[in-house]
Amino acid sequence: MAIIEEPKRIHWNYFIAIDSDIENLSRYIEFTEANFATYSIELVRLLLSAASEIDVVAKLLCEKLSPNTKVVDINDYRKVLTNSLPKISGLKVLMPIYGLELTPWSNWKDNKNPNWWQSYNNVKHQRSLHFSEANLKNVLNAVSGLYILLLYLYKDDAVKLELKPVQKLFKLTGVQIKDWAVGADSIYYDIYE
Repeated sequence: MAIIEEPKRIHWNYFIAIDSDIENLSRYIEFTEANFATYSIELVRLLLSAASEIDVVAKLLCEKLSPNTKVVDINDYRKVLTNSLPKISGLKVLMPIYGLELTPWSNWKDNKNPNWWQSYNNVKHQRSLHFSEANLKNVLNAVSGLYILLLYLYKDDAVKLELKPVQKLFKLTGVQIKDWAVGADSIYYDIYE
């Protein structure tokens, strides 16, 4: 009996795991503005997971978009990604089940890095001083930021309706969704420049 192995979308699969973790978290913390400052060990884990994955995915995306440009940190990613993907800073992510809308890369419009990115670094390097920055607001923004980067990284798969499995909680919203189609179990958003 033969086993056939297809190429994996390891970064998408990792995001799907985080999406599932966020869904489980919602059983313990109501996702509402009154709880945005809530922090915990679980939120530390999710913030570190999502933001460190952003570091990896952003670097891959920069290499794909500008192969001759050396990138080493978020400042380099910001330059390459805002030049190559001018819509990125305005993209909004909706969490429909909770009525939340996030714009995780909006600070890039002002050539600044997201506040949640600074909080991630604070928590990573000085957790004893900045533990409270591992809060619900920063986690949701980081995960939605990862979602946007992955839609660009896996554009070819998304266009062919092959970006599977479909995430449960995070969706693109508003005017940037020019067209959408639902495949058997995949969603494609036409956000690409």
